[in-house]
Amino acid sequence: MNAVDTEPGLADRILGGWVGRIAGNMLGKPVEQGEVWTRERIDRYLRRTGALPLTDYLPEPPTESEGLDLRPEWRSCVRGRVHGSCRDDDIDYAILGLDLLETHGFAFSTEQVGDLWLLRLPYLQTFTAERAAYRNLANGLKPPLTATYDNPYQEWIGALIRADIHGWTSPGAPRRAASLARRDAVLSHTGNGVYGAMWAAALVSAAFTAPTVRHAVDEALTVIPASSRLARTVRRVASLHEAGLAWEDTLTTLAGETTGLGWIHTVPNAAVLTAGLLYGDGDFTRTIALTVRGGLDTDSNGATAGSVAGVLCGATAVPARWKDPLQDTVRSAVFGFDGVRISELAERTLRLAQAKA
Repeated sequence: MNAVDTEPGLADRILGGWVGRIAGNMLGKPVEQGEVWTRERIDRYLRRTGALPLTDYLPEPPTESEGLDLRPEWRSCVRGRVHGSCRDDDIDYAILGLDLLETHGFAFSTEQVGDLWLLRLPYLQTFTAERAAYRNLANGLKPPLTATYDNPYQEWIGALIRADIHGWTSPGAPRRAASLARRDAVLSHTGNGVYGAMWAAALVSAAFTAPTVRHAVDEALTVIPASSRLARTVRRVASLHEAGLAWEDTLTTLAGETTGLGWIHTVPNAAVLTAGLLYGDGDFTRTIALTVRGGLDTDSNGATAGSVAGVLCGATAVPARWKDPLQDTVRSAVFGFDGVRISELAERTLRLAQAKA
């Protein structure tokens, strides 16, 4: 029997990845503005609302004024108000990646990724590097120039958030997952931006067969250059965790070592994500809670952490308080997919994974 077919089964793990990604994204969405919602401020908010330790979606703001700094989407992302997932680019790109593989197969080209963006994705639902690449595509440029021309966001987190589909469809094959993610990422990113996508895809893929989170983290590191800043940062988090440093102290240390990169850059976000995974130690709730409490790009990090944790434990083991409010429904800006069922997305992903095996 193949390792990816052991309990929980492949179908349950893939569904766990989708559910985990969406739940983690929803958890982090209200506080997605790293220069405003620092790690310290997020925890102050949670203490004031009696939500520490964090075990559910964020609570409503206690006063109207305290809600002003939250993202406006908070009204459909906080506990008691979640009725299906709200639209977000972190989920749109997973859906778009699924459509890419269904349309063009695993031999897709970077040019075909761009063509699909122009066909399926509204320009105003793209941001930073993706918007720069989209504009370059519309102006007739071809990859890799789409990633480099007039694009100051080449190492930001956008390519990383597009990578999960390549891990879900290459279970237990992290190098293959990383190769697919790279082909997607170079449309809009370079350097650590591309490495982040490769690393995330490998991390998700490795989670299908890894005995522990640490094994998955270590395996994912093998697909990117060991000398890259991303690899050095992930290793640094792992070493501090292994040395017994507290989660808070690890993040404080890494914040100092990545100062100046900004809250949407791949490297500091990978530090927050790695810390959430390692200190969460396979527990779904603790993993996404620590990751979102870590600050920076909270919805993107929460989504990726939820995907890895969901693959590790399977959808059946994801607590009902996270998955039931989603009502098996996804809002999406990707043309033709708004209102799609999470279970349908998972079934279609499973078919691709099985076809690739």
